[in-house]
Amino acid sequence: MTPRLDALKGKFVQLKQPIRDAVSDTAQVETTVKEIIANVRVRGDAAVREYSLAFDKAHVANFEVTEEEKLKAVADLDPQTREDTEFAIANVRRFAEAQLGTILPLEIESLPGLHLGHRVIPIETIGCYVPGGRYPLLSAPVMTIVPARVAGCDQVIACLPPNAHPAMIAGCHLAGADRIFRVGGAQAIAAMAYGTETIPAVDKIVGPGNAFVNEAKRQVFGQVGIDQLAGPSEIFVVADETANASMIAMDLLAQAEHDVRTRVGVVTTNRKLAEDILSEVENQLENLPTAPVAGVAWKDYGEITVVEDEEAMIAYSDHIATEHLQVHTRDPQATAKKLRNYGSIFIGELASVVYSDKCCGTNHTLPTMGAGRYTGGLWVGSYVKIATHQWLDERGVAAVAPAAVRQSATEKLEGHRRAAALRLSPKQLAAE
Repeated sequence: MTPRLDALKGKFVQLKQPIRDAVSDTAQVETTVKEIIANVRVRGDAAVREYSLAFDKAHVANFEVTEEEKLKAVADLDPQTREDTEFAIANVRRFAEAQLGTILPLEIESLPGLHLGHRVIPIETIGCYVPGGRYPLLSAPVMTIVPARVAGCDQVIACLPPNAHPAMIAGCHLAGADRIFRVGGAQAIAAMAYGTETIPAVDKIVGPGNAFVNEAKRQVFGQVGIDQLAGPSEIFVVADETANASMIAMDLLAQAEHDVRTRVGVVTTNRKLAEDILSEVENQLENLPTAPVAGVAWKDYGEITVVEDEEAMIAYSDHIATEHLQVHTRDPQATAKKLRNYGSIFIGELASVVYSDKCCGTNHTLPTMGAGRYTGGLWVGSYVKIATHQWLDERGVAAVAPAAVRQSATEKLEGHRRAAALRLSPKQLAAE
């Protein structure tokens, strides 16, 4: 039992427990991914081509999608699908622009003659991994590519599995990708990290993927930046007796249909609500077309926990630190202010995770596996660097150099002492 749960001892009971652990229940892929990265690093396109054939059953003659293919993919989009995609792009762009407006350059004179500041610098080249999934996930390229464009990155490339739906190519193009490549899996991450004859090396890789993609991002971190390590999707709901059991059950199953390893759960202060949600989930699974996926996720990773009061509910939720957190309480705004560990929070029963997943404007690339304890999700700030600078005139040197000289001498770093003293006048130096 963790320290957070230990503090809740005796204050909660689980009406339904998960039978598997979504955090530790992962495929042993480290060795395979290490081989893939090493091979792509040495053999470039040839290795990528071999892995595409082996893993995706696709022989790819030309990795890069041509301009003609991009335009055809857009032209072939159903008109309503294109309109909805552009609606999502506009909303994500609008929110990213507002976020960027809060990230300001800084200039201060902290002491007379000592000028400090920082610049907001777009990362030069971004690599966006766009997952294929069981279905065409049209929102995926929007979430990774649009903020990069808003941030002002020089080049944005996208990699997606070679068998991805053509609509995904259209989504990448409409979102603003400069170049699109038909490469998926760990080999795509390796190619973007180190570059091949065809695929350029990037400075940072963003976007979710399967266990192989996640492990590859972990292994190339340092060579390139990454956004985060994202596991299977998660949703938890905090609820009191005022919540709607049917609505909560539907929201849980909506997220569960992403993957058989989706973690779904409820923590509530009301046992009757918990029992009603359990019954509703089972009933709704009977006529849900995606039940073969959602039902497995619910059986293996579903959880319903009843706690004795709101304080315990808040503590339990903060222990879970879920990716998506929905708040269904009498005063959801007040409850939300008490919560601190989550990827993104959905306040009130009208705020469904599905809206953010698709098109409302907030980013759906979020921390999982408890990472909400220490980080937020992908946002426009993920695509810029805050780089500091300083400059001094003679007054500034007079203010900071003597302390630097003394500290360097104390540390027995003679080179440091001399460099610090070099800019002092002979009179100032004599005083030291």
